[in-house]
Amino acid sequence: MSYQSTLSFWKKKSLKDLLPPPVKAEHGEYSMILSARDCPAVLTPELLQVSLKAIEYAASVDLGELRERNEQAKRYADLWPGEHYRLLAGFMLALKPKVVIEIGTSTGLSALCLKRYLPSDGKVVTFDIVPWQQYPDTLFKPEDFDDKLVQHVADLSLASSMDFYASSIQEAGLIFIDASHDGDLEERLLENLKKIPFSHKVFCVLDDIRVWTMLSMWRSIELPKIDLTSFGHWSGSGVIELR
Repeated sequence: MSYQSTLSFWKKKSLKDLLPPPVKAEHGEYSMILSARDCPAVLTPELLQVSLKAIEYAASVDLGELRERNEQAKRYADLWPGEHYRLLAGFMLALKPKVVIEIGTSTGLSALCLKRYLPSDGKVVTFDIVPWQQYPDTLFKPEDFDDKLVQHVADLSLASSMDFYASSIQEAGLIFIDASHDGDLEERLLENLKKIPFSHKVFCVLDDIRVWTMLSMWRSIELPKIDLTSFGHWSGSGVIELR
């Protein structure tokens, strides 16, 4: 059975029902080890240098009061490598983007981390299909939303929504996608982002690229990319050079 047909078969099944876990862990996801020779990742010098700078910064950043927001933040904010929050902070320091786009607000830890390391004239624009107030374990406080942080309730996997917010998105220097992790939504998001008329280099951090349902999508990306899982989220952190 080919790789694609095998992946298609398993995506329709519940792996955890069919295969016993090889090790015990608090949280586990099924994945694969895939060759690179037949599907090499294109790596530009700038993508490599930005990634190395971000990793170096991540080693020394301080997320400060974010750790005290709730138990979730206390547990995950400073776990590095293993979580991506300090790596995101590293990319903020390496790129100094004036506009950051986040797709998938959720409880807000990543948005607050991005905001903490904004340049003085920077702004985080975060998108979700659910308003932040509807997450019972949100880290946000009403006063977090100001001229440096705004949330829009919109589905950017729809071309019409991406077009509506295109003027804001095209100013981004960094985009962070932490969405459904089914691979299909992320693929639609990337296709829509490719149509945005960026006038500068844009780097996109993609979460959970090692999760089973994301493998095919990540492997199929033909843009310059690098897998930084060892320096980010245990379930996969990938970086794409969009332009």
